Amino acid sequence: MEQYLTKLKNLVVDYLPKDQIVSYSFKAVYALGLLIVGLFAIKLTIRLTKKILTTRRVEETIQTFLGNLIGWGLKALLLVAVISKLGVDTTALAAVMAAASLGIGLALQGALANFAGGVLIILFKPFRVGNVVDVQGEIGVVKNIEIFTTQILTPTGKRVIIPNGTLANSNIINISAEGKLRVDLTIGVGYDENIKQTKDVLMAVLTSHPKVLKDPLPTVDVSELADSSVNFAVRPWCTVEDYWAVHFGITENCKLALDAAGIEIPYPHAVEIQKKG
Repeated sequence: MEQYLTKLKNLVVDYLPKDQIVSYSFKAVYALGLLIVGLFAIKLTIRLTKKILTTRRVEETIQTFLGNLIGWGLKALLLVAVISKLGVDTTALAAVMAAASLGIGLALQGALANFAGGVLIILFKPFRVGNVVDVQGEIGVVKNIEIFTTQILTPTGKRVIIPNGTLANSNIINISAEGKLRVDLTIGVGYDENIKQTKDVLMAVLTSHPKVLKDPLPTVDVSELADSSVNFAVRPWCTVEDYWAVHFGITENCKLALDAAGIEIPYPHAVEIQKKG
């Protein structure tokens, strides 16, 4: 191993004069220092930018997007500066990059489409960070809107990353845009039961639940005369955050209230007779 290192050292010394070695060493150290200081300055700039945007009450979606955009732009400029300090002709480098731009553009069509999609999402705001959305068959809370992708956290704790280009060209259901949701439940009772009494019992359940909104008012209506039951459409309203609490709570309370009132919820009696037999 030492022999190989000695040969490499001699090769470098023979190829480059001593003064050039010293010169390149200083350039490399200077470029490395510039890189370290530059990355620190970029990090500080992004932090200050977000602080200013927060002070001016700019929404979190725009803060994240601008932070990512500024970070990538400054890092690209820093890379060019570091290369120039190493003695590389940046004019020639720019010419090479310009000549290769067409090929790069074709190769990165998807990335450019995602970037454009991110810009459209920021401008037209179909959703924001914190909204509950239904996109591409995924339902969840928007956690981050970045330059190329959007991250969604599903109710099961899965983080879904969707390209912005796909989002910008697909149907987006913003579940939490209005701040409230209607819970759609169907409760069936027997044909022998009194419709008015049943509606009163079900409505009492809705009005007594603390998380059911008063505006819009909850409703209970006969929705269907089914084969073995009279079905009631039970429609309470609640906030987005309380949706599942209201859904499960109302379902349970309706069953308890109907039992207490002696109102039968039909079930397949033939199956029960067969089991007994």
